Amino acid sequence: MLHEVLNQIERRRNFICTSHARPDGDAVGSALACAQILRSMGKQANVVLSDGVPGIYRPLPYADSVLSDLGQAPDAEAAIILECDGIARTKLTGLESHYLINIDHHDTARPFGHVNWIDPNACATAEMIFRLARQAGVGISPEVATCLYTAVLTDTGSFCFSGTNEATFALAQELVRCGADPVKIAHNVYFSTQISKMRLLGEALRTLHKDGSLAWMHVAHRTMELCESREEDCEGLVNYALAIQGIEVALFFREQSDGRFRVSLRSKEAINVAKVAESFGGGGHSCASGCAIDGPLSVATERLIAQLRIRGYDNHSRPEKVQ
Repeated sequence: MLHEVLNQIERRRNFICTSHARPDGDAVGSALACAQILRSMGKQANVVLSDGVPGIYRPLPYADSVLSDLGQAPDAEAAIILECDGIARTKLTGLESHYLINIDHHDTARPFGHVNWIDPNACATAEMIFRLARQAGVGISPEVATCLYTAVLTDTGSFCFSGTNEATFALAQELVRCGADPVKIAHNVYFSTQISKMRLLGEALRTLHKDGSLAWMHVAHRTMELCESREEDCEGLVNYALAIQGIEVALFFREQSDGRFRVSLRSKEAINVAKVAESFGGGGHSCASGCAIDGPLSVATERLIAQLRIRGYDNHSRPEKVQ
């Protein structure tokens, strides 16, 4: 399918590169790199992300050129949609009229485009963009390498998630050879946390519950307001619950203004949380996924736990709040 993707790119000149709303590191880094690679191929390309670029990724090259609405971009013939299971996930209006090139590496990926390149064996969408550049004969500049390394670093959980292997480190090594600075990138991603996120983490930890090898915590919409937090401040908080000794699965519930909850699911491989998330209309990786679910919190929690039990989680001890 890589050959067909390149074939369709060669036939067109103007492109939109986009990804899902509330973009993570792989979405941002891959989209920025993809657009620059297209420009190196003599194409015109713009990155459009409905929610813009989260603060920790704004130091990335080309991040200041990202648009938030299709109306801000010149007319394009095709849209390259990265790591989405459908155009609705982008929250962009007007993509339906474009030729759609779907590039995804998630276990729950769906073939919704005119051409679909799906590779669940890739450690990140960034790996696929790297391969696209190599196949097209495009050199990897230090700027592109920085975007791709950031995407790989974050989407592998700092090289901790399932699927990280020798090829992952070989890719990281090649990106460093091409000019990515791993120390600087790590500092930008992990050592530039806003105070609002730290306050939110403190409030979330107050709600920490444990049930055998399962842990979960939540933040209310009002808590977000009191901490002056943004959606992006919730990224990665679930990992603090997963880090507890003996915990195999962790959940983080973030209440929305309409009373629904966005849920981040993480696993140490004991449970395929992508399948759990998919049952609620979400998806992702076997060890890192997300979904949205109706409240109230007690009902949402029980529904998630019920699905976890279907997938193999069988602890029936009485849940305890961690003091």
